[in-house]
Parts: sequence; structure tokens; C-alpha cells
Amino acid sequence: MKKLSFVLLMCLVSMTLKSQYSITTLKFSETQHDFGVFREEAGRQTFNFIITNTGNQPLVIQKVTASCGCTTPAWTKSPIPPGGKGKVTAIYDPVNLPGVFNKTLTVYTNTKPASTTLTIKGEVTPREKTIEELFTFPVGTIRFESNNLAFTNVKKTGAKNKEMQIINITSTPVKVEFNALPAHLKLKAEPEILKPGQKGLVIGTYDATKTDGWGYVNDMVKIKLNGVTQENVFYYVSANLVEDFSSLTKDELASAPVFKSLTTTANLGKIKGSSQYDVEFKFTNEGKRDLIIRHIRSTCGCTAVQQENQGIGIKPGESSSIKAVFNSGGYKGNVTKVIYVYTNDPKNSEVVLMLNADVE
Repeated sequence: MKKLSFVLLMCLVSMTLKSQYSITTLKFSETQHDFGVFREEAGRQTFNFIITNTGNQPLVIQKVTASCGCTTPAWTKSPIPPGGKGKVTAIYDPVNLPGVFNKTLTVYTNTKPASTTLTIKGEVTPREKTIEELFTFPVGTIRFESNNLAFTNVKKTGAKNKEMQIINITSTPVKVEFNALPAHLKLKAEPEILKPGQKGLVIGTYDATKTDGWGYVNDMVKIKLNGVTQENVFYYVSANLVEDFSSLTKDELASAPVFKSLTTTANLGKIKGSSQYDVEFKFTNEGKRDLIIRHIRSTCGCTAVQQENQGIGIKPGESSSIKAVFNSGGYKGNVTKVIYVYTNDPKNSEVVLMLNADVE
């Protein structure tokens, strides 16, 4: 009797497994839906793709995957009997995604083929942004588009202009000024006095001929509103000061200096903390004209750098070196520091040297 019961049980399990994995067929009401044009503030858009089991076995939607995180799928979880209907729901979230979109859902089922691709598309009209979103940097009663006026690349032979919008968000006039500017930087508000709710401009001029800096540089500027300096608030002005090679002829480029370093990475290995270690990067001028090291800077005060003949031409074929002293101080574990070298080599005007250490 026990043997017969066991056989019946195994037959039942076998039939159940066979039913679960039996192949069936399906049909979608459509495989593509166009939401058309809608506004971003309309929020999530939803559409149901209706699925019909056209076979003679239960239809199982095993999973649905979306081509992006902006589309959330949902689907009928229980088996759909022959002739029955289920659905796959596509939910599209347009927040911060203005413009045309075309996304897909992949539906996996117990059919052949085992997957079906559904497509949703449309166009999102961007919502009108708030004052806080357009002017992200508040300073007292004024808001700036950003806290950083970025000039990007500025050639060392000249000056560059840059503008940024500002707005007065109060009901009283505000006079905008900038404190103690360095010689290479000019900043002014236009108009200088902003009426209530009025937009204006910060107009900046960066004169690279009036600074000894090279590469990425940053100035912190204080702002005055109605004659009062805004404490603990800084307006950042950044620039990347680069050599001007635009006037060089083809022949001059061909005979230009060439900075060739034997190595650009120094590995100190395991070192002790609160100690100093010397590193030397050797290089050669493999060009046809004098090589000049314009400037050297490190990413932190823990690395002191020097070059024997900085600013003096290194003749073709001659070698020199850049020496660095790394102070491990309170560091612990893997440490990487970077040294930037600025040269008159058109192809290597900014050389990056790296120093690695494992501080015990």
C-alpha cells in the first residue's frame, strides 16, 4: 500500500512539474505604445499591455525587465489559464527627464521564443524651474546661478571674459560688490544695484598675464551687499591657465622641445609615518629647442617639489630632474599624491607625476 502511495505521489509531482514548464503561446494586444507629448509635471505615465494565453497550457510571466530605471514594470503574477488574459504594466517617470524617450520592456514567459520586447515612447515637455533651481547659490538677499565662476582654459598670453546670472529675491534694492580682488581678476555686477526681483549679471575678466600661476587655479572672493561683507561665504573663481601654442608654425612645432621622463610614477612601498622621503623624477629634452619648466605644483602641502633649473632653458639632449620630498605625517595605508609639471612642450604642456606609498 505504501509502495502504491509513493508511486501515485511521484506521478502527481511529475505532472505538476510538467505543467509548470510546459510551453504555451501568447498574444499581446500591442507591443508598442506612444504616450505622445506631455508635461514633466504631469508625473508618472502608465499603460497596460494586455496579454492573452492563446495556448492550451497555463501561461506564466516569469519576469519583466526595463531598459532604464525611469521605467518601472508590473505584471500579472499568477498563471494565466488557456484563453485567459493578464497584463504587463509600464510606468514611466518623467521627473528631470525632459525630451524624447524610447524605452523597452523585456517580458520573459514559458513560450517559444521565451521573451517578448515591448516599447514605450513619447516626449516630455520640461517644467518651468523654480528660482531655487535656476539660482542655486544663495548669498544674503541675492542668489547666484552657482558658487563657481569657471573660466575653464585661459591662455597665459591674454585675458578671458565670463558671465553669470544673479537675482535679487527681496523687496528692496541691493548693491552688489566684490571685496579685495587680486590683480588678475575683475568682477562687477551689472547693474550694480539690483531692483526688487530684478535679474542681473556678474561680469568677470581673468587676465592670465598678471599671475604667476599655471594649470588649475582657484580664487576665493568675498561679496558685499549694500556695503556689508558677507562673512563665512565665498564666491569661487577658477581657471585652467595654459601655454599658448596657437601661433607656432608647422616647422616650429616639429622642432619644439620634448619632455621625456624616464618614469612618471614613483613607488615608495611600505614606509613609516611621520617621516620624510626623497623622490627624484629624471627627464630629458628630446626636442630641438630649449625646454622650459614653467611651474611645478603638488596636490598637498605634504609634498615639497623643486627643479634645479626651473625657468631656465634645458638644451636639446640635456637631462635634469624634479625632486620631491614626501612627508608621511599622519597618513596611514595607501597614499597617492600627484605633482603637476607645466612645460613649453606643445605635446606635454602638463605632465602628471605620481607618488605612491603604503604608510605603516
